[in-house]
Amino acid sequence: MPTEHSAARMDRSPSSKQGWVYGISAYVYWGVMTAYWPLLSAAGPLEIFAHRVVWSCVTLVILVFAARRTRQLLAIVRKPRARVLLIVASLANAITWVLNIVAANFGYVIELSIGSFISPLLIVLLGVLVFRERITPTQWAALGIALIAIVVLTIDLGRLPWIALSVAILFSIYGMLKKIAGVEAIESLAYETLCIVPIMLVFLLVQGAAGDQTFTTNGWAHALLMVGSGLVTVIPLLLFSAATVRIPMVSIGLLQYIIPVLQFLLGLYWFREEVGTLRWVGVWLVWLAVILFSASAVHQYRRQQGAADSN
Repeated sequence: MPTEHSAARMDRSPSSKQGWVYGISAYVYWGVMTAYWPLLSAAGPLEIFAHRVVWSCVTLVILVFAARRTRQLLAIVRKPRARVLLIVASLANAITWVLNIVAANFGYVIELSIGSFISPLLIVLLGVLVFRERITPTQWAALGIALIAIVVLTIDLGRLPWIALSVAILFSIYGMLKKIAGVEAIESLAYETLCIVPIMLVFLLVQGAAGDQTFTTNGWAHALLMVGSGLVTVIPLLLFSAATVRIPMVSIGLLQYIIPVLQFLLGLYWFREEVGTLRWVGVWLVWLAVILFSASAVHQYRRQQGAADSN
């Protein structure tokens, strides 16, 4: 049976330290990625998205071959259930990618950050409804506060915060479908991009024929940034995958909140978006929900670990 001292030694192991570095790096990368898309603002959101899909697909296929995981990728094709789940997941993820680009290029970064805050709470709700998982009364209270925050933000905006809600709902559905499919990260995302890359290639060819494409007309720097969108998308995924095998999932879940914090700060100080008093109330309510939920999750995890160590 592992003792308290041995557990502490495990937490300080090189592998665990590397895991924290990988995890923090992945989430910081995802958080500041929002600032990348305005660099491509000469192109429209759909052209940026199409190039992101194409170059992500190229990068991932190269990685699949380099890691010798072609057999795992081909295995997806032979599994009808996983195939269908990943096709639907790819559509949900595609819309999320478009919304991220739209938010970054049209002044909705703070609203995007609110969606990123709400997303983990919705994932928990899906866990309760779909997978019959149990949550504590404190976690239920956190979900209730998040709902009140959405009402406050709706009143402030004079409309539903559709970007925040769409990102939160779609990413939650995406996570649920990926969990059910049970396929590893690299080949899963490679298959997802392969599903939609033919449509994106047709779109780019039609756009190019109409003379509306910026990839070949706005200079080499613009073209390189378009190609770089593939690496920008894939690098944090690889860091995230490395982190998940080295540190507990509770830690992975809590680190996720780095993304919306950075997005919020970018929206406030980099993009200079205005935040009125009522919106601040909504933001603080969302943060209160996150703090309550996270504290309850950590307490629950420690109790489970204590029970496991005593057996």
